Amino acid sequence: MIIKKALVSMLGLTLLSCSGHAEEPQKEPKTMANYYTRQTRINDVMNDAAFGDYGRLIFPVNTGYWNGTTLEQLQLTWYNHIDPDKTVEVCNYLRAHADNCFIDIYTEAEKQANPELLNTGLFFFRGNSKAPFAICNAGGGFSYVGAMHDSFPHALELSKLGYNAFALIYRPGDAYEDLARAIAYICDHADELGVSRTGYSLWGGSAGARMAATLGNSANLHSLTGRTDLPQASAVIMQYTGYTTVSQYDGPTYACCGTSDGIASWRTMQSRLESLSALGIPTEFHSYNGLPHGFGLGTGTIAEGWINDAVRFWQSQSGSTSVRSTKADTKQSDSIYSLNGTRRNAMQKGINIVDGKKIMIR
Repeated sequence: MIIKKALVSMLGLTLLSCSGHAEEPQKEPKTMANYYTRQTRINDVMNDAAFGDYGRLIFPVNTGYWNGTTLEQLQLTWYNHIDPDKTVEVCNYLRAHADNCFIDIYTEAEKQANPELLNTGLFFFRGNSKAPFAICNAGGGFSYVGAMHDSFPHALELSKLGYNAFALIYRPGDAYEDLARAIAYICDHADELGVSRTGYSLWGGSAGARMAATLGNSANLHSLTGRTDLPQASAVIMQYTGYTTVSQYDGPTYACCGTSDGIASWRTMQSRLESLSALGIPTEFHSYNGLPHGFGLGTGTIAEGWINDAVRFWQSQSGSTSVRSTKADTKQSDSIYSLNGTRRNAMQKGINIVDGKKIMIR
């Protein structure tokens, strides 16, 4: 009887004991990788004791801009194509690194003097020691910070490639000041954090893209930080924004947007990059047919994999060789065409059609 019960239990079947009660099959034990699931309540993540006081910053502090009870139900204002599996993966990553994934960029004295600073900080997704870093800035219309879709996933993927990535939680009304402080903090603590002080990049979507472009400008960086010793970002990576300001001090810029974006026109983004290119600033532009605003990583869409293109652009500007190349390197030349359908061995200046996507190279 004992042997039979053991065999049945191994097969995951329910067996009636001599008393007639059903014995429940054993559940898979929770690990750091699967602690949270799609059915986990969002409030349970925010209130998890593992996160201490910063758990409330994992989801938007401005609660009027998001809804949903569980992780798979999360919806964020102005965003589309939110991937529940990526949300779960991000939450599990943060819990597995709860002891060292959050960094205060303001001192206790500063936070006591200005309680709004309590709603700021950096979530650190670690890559290789001494590798360059990226700061990812989520959008939210300068009303809230949509990090769970617009910066956490990007930072996580960059860390998988070996880069050190930070996702900034900022005050919507003082976003530029907070990003300036974050850049200064990371550069000043580069050795302690295990990151390279140079060759960094600034990433952002929507409002976050405006932040990245603004602080990616060397004149603005010096003005907003009050310092001249901080290096300029080697690349600015922008998604879906109507930002139009152009300056000779702007950094090399990669941009992408959907052609059905009702908030940020892809033509506006393309026009700005053409203006930057005319100033001799390296640029790369991608548009994706039919995609709306706020597609994030674009998982399951025509834009999926765009982050690999962006990393390649960053690598070309920083000259970084300390991290591994993206997996898409070997397939890019497999399907490159001109507008008239002529196959190309490599991308050329002008419009290239790569896997059905229009890519502008200046």
